[in-house]
Amino acid sequence: MTEDKPAPVPAAKSSILFVFLVVLIDMIGFGIIMPVLPTLITEITGDSLAEAAIDAGWLAFAYAAMQFVFGPIIGNLSDRFGRRPVLLGALGGYAIAYSLMGFAPSLLWLFIARIVAGIMGASFSTAYAYIADVTPSEKRSQNFGLIGAAFGLGFIFGPAIGGILGEYGTRIPFFAAAALAAVNLVFGFFMLRESLPKSKRRKFSLARSNAVVALRGLGGQNPVVLWYAAALTIWMIAHVVYPVVFAFYAIENFGWSGFTVGLALAFVGVGAAVVQGVLIRVLIPRIGERNAVIIGALGMALSTVVYVIAGPGDGWMLAIAIPIGALQGLYQPSINGLMSKAVSDDTQGELQGAVASLQSIASVIGPPIFTAVFAAFTIPGALAYLPGAPFGLAGIISLVALMVFLRGYGLHCHTRGLVHPDAEPAAP
Repeated sequence: MTEDKPAPVPAAKSSILFVFLVVLIDMIGFGIIMPVLPTLITEITGDSLAEAAIDAGWLAFAYAAMQFVFGPIIGNLSDRFGRRPVLLGALGGYAIAYSLMGFAPSLLWLFIARIVAGIMGASFSTAYAYIADVTPSEKRSQNFGLIGAAFGLGFIFGPAIGGILGEYGTRIPFFAAAALAAVNLVFGFFMLRESLPKSKRRKFSLARSNAVVALRGLGGQNPVVLWYAAALTIWMIAHVVYPVVFAFYAIENFGWSGFTVGLALAFVGVGAAVVQGVLIRVLIPRIGERNAVIIGALGMALSTVVYVIAGPGDGWMLAIAIPIGALQGLYQPSINGLMSKAVSDDTQGELQGAVASLQSIASVIGPPIFTAVFAAFTIPGALAYLPGAPFGLAGIISLVALMVFLRGYGLHCHTRGLVHPDAEPAAP
């Protein structure tokens, strides 16, 4: 066990592997609860599926609000005390949060559990900062993709396991998720190295522990960071439609059970893992981050069209939508890599904390909107029955995000003296 010794350069690969496994196991725990959450809400509240979707939207709102508040704080804490204690503390918190959900007798109890989970979820930024610590700047986008691959693999195994366990009881998947978080804590305690040397740590600043101040300071280092951050935030709003609406959409539109929803989400996870774990490492060295972002945004927009036009009994159409939509996995790692290269080494935690806070803003804005749109188009007496309407809205938002990114990338090229987005600076 190494508690406060920074990971040496030769150990960078093994350190990245450990972080990958920590995030993977954590995401399996998160994925386990997704297929059964709609059923748990309806059991607790007695609400209809459309009403339960709105409840789920507000639960996601509570989770995201905590990430917004605590993301920059945790990012700054990791710059001060190191990445390891922050990651381990979060795992312990997740075990508590999932246990609370498993025992929840009321909707209020679920809200408390999601608040705890939201505080702990702000630590995902620390995983990205860890990767930045041990990776050369030119390879960060590819290695950031590994975190996305861990998310994808978690969505392969988590929902499938949750769908199976849910057949034996709605609450069993929540206790399984708590157990996984506890096992992950023990694993990380003995195996996870510290990545941030004490020489590169800085004093904790509460004044810098909010997204606005952090981004203003980082934008002072390089103004293009603000454009990339805006493009990422807008895209994240669109992306929220999947974890918030997918299960309700599949149950309503196709009549699927929790087990079938879990298998479909596993298919989503396969696509994400392939794109972010393999494809991104092949594409970025060849086409660059700019083109990877474009492909990711267009892939998401095209896939949402299929969700919109698929009617009852057309569940097979998701076999088309999911692989196309998996290309969106190129978007976030590529922009993260561009931002990481634009700021100094001692502010990587602050940057990723600010990004986590932006993601939480997206998760505050998106869920109430998408669940309200879903309810408006599925309740009895709706002007039009269209369960896929939230996905159509998400597709439009993703195209707006792409336009903002391209504007920022144009500024990036201008400030570096590039004559073409994919050209290199002219030799002096």
